[in-house]
Amino acid sequence: MVDVGAKAETSRVARARGHIRMAPATFALIQSGSAKKGDVLGIARIAAIQASKRTSELIPLCHPLALTRVAAELTLDAARHRVTIEVTAETFGRTGVEMEALTAVSVGLLTIYDMCKAADRGMIIEDIRLLEKAGGKSGHWLADADRK
Repeated sequence: MVDVGAKAETSRVARARGHIRMAPATFALIQSGSAKKGDVLGIARIAAIQASKRTSELIPLCHPLALTRVAAELTLDAARHRVTIEVTAETFGRTGVEMEALTAVSVGLLTIYDMCKAADRGMIIEDIRLLEKAGGKSGHWLADADRK
């Protein structure tokens, strides 16, 4: 692991986002809350939060962090038959929380896939990316609005 012992403890925040596209019928199952495995969005939200807390167990050489806040917001896009998840992770420490936010997004989307795969094995997980990070020596970073 990288030595972060000499770094100053600061407030750290990261936001990440991703999408999962699906067949219209699968989207309707999620939207209506009638998926066989239950509340897809609620369970995906909890899965994302749990994943953020376990990032250092999943990603080699990633520092374990004491997270102070994790928020996972899921939105439905009926026109594109997709679900978007956006995660904000926060800590006060010596290293950033980008990996925690990205891991949470990934696991949230994988949870949606798992819960709906019996109805639609062709779902597409896409565009997982960091949107913003703040704190630490490198300061504030915001993804380019035109980069996809």
